Amino acid sequence: QVQLVESGGGLVQPGGSLRLSCAASGIMFSSYTTGWHRQAPGKQRELVAVINNSGITNYADSVKGRFTISRDNAKNTVYLQMIGLKPEDTAVYYCNANDHYGHNYWGQGTQVTVSS
Repeated sequence: QVQLVESGGGLVQPGGSLRLSCAASGIMFSSYTTGWHRQAPGKQRELVAVINNSGITNYADSVKGRFTISRDNAKNTVYLQMIGLKPEDTAVYYCNANDHYGHNYWGQGTQVTVSS
């Protein structure tokens, strides 16, 4: 059974930092492209950052320079370090893993709220 379990969300003040984690099980993690998406109320889910199995990263323009995605294949975990958080970063953040064979998995999401 495939599971992606996110953690690390919460309430933070503007300018603050959070680190999200996503622990995967039931897949050959190292062969998957992994990423973080987010969905704010009333908006479509959007890609935040992605890292492939070669370590190549890509970011949404809105988070470049503030967010860093990384992965630890030994721990089957992908991370999203977020600094300089803004109210517009408030959303449910979802972990995703996909491979070349069409497998595509999502976590349950973790809430990030940026507010004073």
